[in-house]
Amino acid sequence: MAELVYRPVIGFARTMFKALDLRIDTQGTENIPRSGGAVLVSNHISYLDFIFSGVTALPQKRLVRFMAKESVFRHKVSGPLMRGMKHIPVDREQGEKAYAHALESLRAGEIVGVFPEATISQSFTLKSFKSGAARLAQDAGVPLIPMALWGTQRLWTKGRPRNFKRSHIPVTIRVGEQVEAPSDQYAGAITRRLRERVQELLEAAQRAYPVRPKDANDTWWVPAHLGGTAPTAAEVRGAS
Repeated sequence: MAELVYRPVIGFARTMFKALDLRIDTQGTENIPRSGGAVLVSNHISYLDFIFSGVTALPQKRLVRFMAKESVFRHKVSGPLMRGMKHIPVDREQGEKAYAHALESLRAGEIVGVFPEATISQSFTLKSFKSGAARLAQDAGVPLIPMALWGTQRLWTKGRPRNFKRSHIPVTIRVGEQVEAPSDQYAGAITRRLRERVQELLEAAQRAYPVRPKDANDTWWVPAHLGGTAPTAAEVRGAS
């Protein structure tokens, strides 16, 4: 049943991309394995990141099962879709259940998508990574696939109105080489190595991004360290 639901959703996403005239620049999809389990790990700057991450795996003919907060599965519209696509609900009070579900999927040869920052980064910089992705890869004996998204925050992110107009917004995606997760290594060390790789990919995506803010009122989506007016990580923490 999963693919009977997943593929129409993919078709809808592609139609939406075309309607919005998004300019999507993707490199590195060959690093996603054509078979076998893997943990796909991405930065998180938009509510739409799971869609772009999932579509990135399509050239390798793979479908990604994302770990997402359990409340999404209770929604009357998104719930049936999420279950039909075999995504994995995460109840933060019962995280071991989600972990076991993800591990089972990986051992069955699936790709599991994880956002190790857990929540959207409002500074558009990388937050600290939780070690769950590395531990999953270790326990399942599968590689980690790092990737970075840039530009998706301009469509829909936390604290900003959605922009679903035909705005020709570029989205840049970079997928990196596999990061191994040996079982005899400390998960924290693997997580640090993984975060460093995602940071490198994020910087590459930012350098390749083809546009800059139009004026002073359009700098909100650019991190402070790059000259934009997005809040710094410290400012976000102070406001929470």
